[in-house]
Amino acid sequence: MDSPQPRPILQTGLRDAPWDTAQTRRLPGTGPVKGDDWLRFDEAFAAQMALRDRLIAERGAEVHALLPGAEAAAAECLALVLGILGDRPGFEVAEDAARRPDGVTVALDRARPLITLGRLIQDDICLLQKRGQEHVLTAAMLCFPASWTLAEKLGRPLTAIHDPIPAYDADIARRVQRLFDGIQIGRPIWRANCLLYDDASLFQPRSVNARRDRPGADAPFVRTERQCLFRLPETGAVVFSIHTAVLRRADMDAAAQAALADYLANRPDLPPRSAIPD
Repeated sequence: MDSPQPRPILQTGLRDAPWDTAQTRRLPGTGPVKGDDWLRFDEAFAAQMALRDRLIAERGAEVHALLPGAEAAAAECLALVLGILGDRPGFEVAEDAARRPDGVTVALDRARPLITLGRLIQDDICLLQKRGQEHVLTAAMLCFPASWTLAEKLGRPLTAIHDPIPAYDADIARRVQRLFDGIQIGRPIWRANCLLYDDASLFQPRSVNARRDRPGADAPFVRTERQCLFRLPETGAVVFSIHTAVLRRADMDAAAQAALADYLANRPDLPPRSAIPD
């Protein structure tokens, strides 16, 4: 696939931004999520889903992975989401297929739960399971990587996943592991990050050995990730969802641009690349 995203897919605004509250401005910057509000859809749904369909069909090995032992968690995650979609406007969920708000019908292949999930929702989904003292990335559907690759992170614990990020020191590592250990069933949490990009493409895999140069302060695009975490009740796996939005800075209103500038000025720890979670 020569050009996975031929023209920019952009949102027009953000419901949640990391600069909105004092709590979300600092690492790890988490807040509570009400009910099923971890799963959201926005004005870029149709365009993002068309790109997801294409990536899954043409670059499936790069965007999907499932390690042995993660099958039950992946199946549980799909069942949970299907239950939510049945009550969401624009979705029609039957036993064998689901119709999306953009009119596309997706076969419910329960033998490939994360691939099926990747064709139903905008969010990327990562599954982390406790292995020894740390949570390990055991499965994912990752269509919109922000300068990292699934192959390099799969099967690795949180500390190894974040190894290239300067801000992710031993103290942050302990805090994040405590956060994962403390996630309770039925009490999802969220955080957000924000990075500047010269390129609006959603599919931006990049090896840890190919570090991305930090864009200048005048980079034209703002890329944010609303990241939610919650525990599956049956398998106990932690779901890490990533809802990606890309905005053209010139399209942001004056208040949002001022808030962004202040946020960036006071976050010298922001890494030049994103990971889970940064």
